[in-house]
Amino acid sequence: MSGDFPFGFASAGGGEEPRSPFGGGAPFFAELERLLSWQGGPVNWELARQVAVRSLGDGESSVPMGQQHMADEALRIADVWLDPVTTLPAGATTGAAWSRVEWIEKTLPVWRTLCDPIATKVVEAMRTGISSGLSQLGGGGVELPSELRDALPPGLDLSALMGAGGPIMQMMNQVGGMLFGAQVGQAIGTLAAEVVSSTEVGLPLGPAGTAALVPAGVAAFGAGLEIPEDEVRIYLALREGASTRLFAHVPWLRAHVLGAVEEYARGIAVDTEAVGRVMRMVDPTALMNPERLSEALGEDVFADATTPEQKAALARLELILALIEGWVDHVTDAAATGHLPAAGRLREMVRRRRAEGGPGEQTFSTLVGLSLRPRKLREAAALWAALAEARGREGRDALWAHPDLLPTAADLAAPDGFVTGASASNIDDPIGEIEKLRDTPPAEGGGKPRGGPTDKPDTPGDSGPGDSGPGAAG
Repeated sequence: MSGDFPFGFASAGGGEEPRSPFGGGAPFFAELERLLSWQGGPVNWELARQVAVRSLGDGESSVPMGQQHMADEALRIADVWLDPVTTLPAGATTGAAWSRVEWIEKTLPVWRTLCDPIATKVVEAMRTGISSGLSQLGGGGVELPSELRDALPPGLDLSALMGAGGPIMQMMNQVGGMLFGAQVGQAIGTLAAEVVSSTEVGLPLGPAGTAALVPAGVAAFGAGLEIPEDEVRIYLALREGASTRLFAHVPWLRAHVLGAVEEYARGIAVDTEAVGRVMRMVDPTALMNPERLSEALGEDVFADATTPEQKAALARLELILALIEGWVDHVTDAAATGHLPAAGRLREMVRRRRAEGGPGEQTFSTLVGLSLRPRKLREAAALWAALAEARGREGRDALWAHPDLLPTAADLAAPDGFVTGASASNIDDPIGEIEKLRDTPPAEGGGKPRGGPTDKPDTPGDSGPGDSGPGAAG
C-alpha cells in the first residue's frame, strides 16, 4: 500500500521516489498497449492462458511416449471393467495423456464459457475502481512517475488526458479484463497442478469423445499411499471412463450442467464498493501479480446467495454435481471391486479430496465465487448403489433418460422412499414416463417441470420433451 494516493503513486515532496506502476523501467504507454490489445470479451483469455502456463514453472509441455502408452492402456482396461457394471457404452473414442500445460490448453474453452458471466460483473467493478483512482491523478497534489511524466508531450493538459472521456480513461476501461484474466489464469494454473484427469472437478472440461489422464497429477495423487502405481492409474482411469460414458450417452447432461453453472453465475452479486476500494488502494506491483491481487480482493467481494432465484440456482447446481459424482463413485467402485485390492482406500482418498478441495479449487472459488464441490457425494453414491440393488443396473441407469426422472434433494436425504417407490417424487417406470413427457404438450405460460436445468425454457442445448435417453439405458 502507498498511503493516501491511488495505485501507489507518491505525492510531490513526499520524500519517496515515485514508482512506475509497471516497474522495471518499462515505458508506461508501451506496456499498456501490449496488455490492452485483447478485444475478445470481458476477460483477456490470452493473458489468462499465459499466466496459467507460467504459473506451472518449468513443467513439461508434453507427456513422454512411455507414459502415454501406460495411460492409454489404463483407459482401455477401465472400459473393459466398466462394461459389466453399466448399460452406458464406452464414451470416448480417443484416449489421451495430457501434460499439465496441455490440460490448460484443452480445457480453456469450457472455462471461458463458465467464467464469462461472472467476469462481466467483476470486470465492471474493477473498471469503476480504476477509473476513480486515475481521476484523482488529474487533480493537484499528485506527482506522476518520471517515466509517465517524460512521455507526455510538452504543454499537454493532464486533466484532459485523465479526465472523463480522456484517452487514458478510455484505455483503463479495458484494464479490468486484463486484471481478471490474470487472476483466472492463476486459478486455472493452480488447478492444473492438482488435477488427475479431464473430468475430475465434476465438469465436462475436455473435448467431447476424449478421455484423458494427467500422468503428473496421477503420480502426485498416489505419492505416499504405498499402492502400486498401475493400480492408482487404473482406478483413476475408471473414474474418467465412467464420467465420459455419462456425458457422452446422456444427451441433455452437458448442456444441463453448464447451464446450471451459468444460471448460478448470472445471479452472483459482486460488492462493487469493495472491489473499487481495493483497486484504489492496491499497490501497483500487485496489478501485474495475480496472486497478490487475488489476496487483496479476497472472498468478500462476492455476496452470499440471498434471493430465492439465486438460492434455487445454487441448489440445482449442487444437486446435479452430487448426482453425477455419486454415480461415478458408485460405478467405479463396482468396477474396481475384485480387480484392485486397494479400491476401498482409493475411493476414500478421492472422496476426501473432493470434500475438502485443494488449493486450486479454493483459489477458483475465491476468484469466481463458484464452489465445485459436490456436498452430497456420499449420499448420492449410496442412493445409486441402493437403486442398483433394487432395480438392477438397467433400472438405475434408465433414470438418466430425462432430468425429471432423477432423484431430488429430498430423495438424497431420505433415499429409501425413492428406491422402494414410496416417495412422491419417485417414478417406477422411467421409460413409460418418458413416453408420457413426449406426448404431453408444453404447459401454457412456459412452465418448467420439476428438476429442469434452468428457469429458461429456451436455453440452447437443454433437452425438451422430445429428447431421448441414454442409448443403452434399459
